[in-house]
Amino acid sequence: MFSPVESRRLYRQVADQIRLMIASGELAVGQRLPAERDLAEQLSVSRPTVREALIVLEVEGLVNIRMGSGIYVIRQNAATVAGAEREPVEGPFELLQARALIECAIAEEAAGRAKPDDIALLDEALTRMSGVVNDAIAVLDADRAFHTGIAAIVGNATLIRVTGEMFDMRMTPYFARLASHFEGPTTWRRALDEHRAIRDAIAAGDAGGAKAAMRAHLTMSQKRFSESFGEEFSGEEERGRNERPSKGMIKT
Repeated sequence: MFSPVESRRLYRQVADQIRLMIASGELAVGQRLPAERDLAEQLSVSRPTVREALIVLEVEGLVNIRMGSGIYVIRQNAATVAGAEREPVEGPFELLQARALIECAIAEEAAGRAKPDDIALLDEALTRMSGVVNDAIAVLDADRAFHTGIAAIVGNATLIRVTGEMFDMRMTPYFARLASHFEGPTTWRRALDEHRAIRDAIAAGDAGGAKAAMRAHLTMSQKRFSESFGEEFSGEEERGRNERPSKGMIKT
């Protein structure tokens, strides 16, 4: 079992291990990496941790993730990466877990305080979101307005700031690359429905319902990011996965 700090840094450590495999020639340029599940077993970590590590390497330009095909080495030597990007930071799954803990409580509190003007602001954010699901930047801006708008209902400046800062942690090349693989108009429409459920519970003054709806939304967000890069590789690999006996993995 890893401590919180070790878990937070684990995907960066895994990225270092794969980077060394590339630099040593164990993984050559043009070669396809082992399937995500096999890398997880080889490195004794969870598949989400491998997924996060691969995104780090893709941002660095070492690998190319081709959905439905695999992950390929495209360069042997990593370019110099800015210190801020190489520093251990929270991964998307840890961030979503933190958001669930904090924003569920905020939504629950907001349901007991919301006024018509507050609901109108949430509706404005949802209307904006529904019109820009094809624009990754604009839809994120509307999404942020919705979540910070809920915090604003509570009227606590610290909660508004923390909610905004947690949301902004995804506005990095790393998170943008991860989102490019798993987010799109279809997933944003699903998220919009989830947002409407949160809005409706808050408008109805249903504290428990607002909390549950926020948790459902952030749980589904994590599930969307948890989609494997390798689930659609080939029928042969799928058969191999079904025939392979299950093996426990360390959870991050």
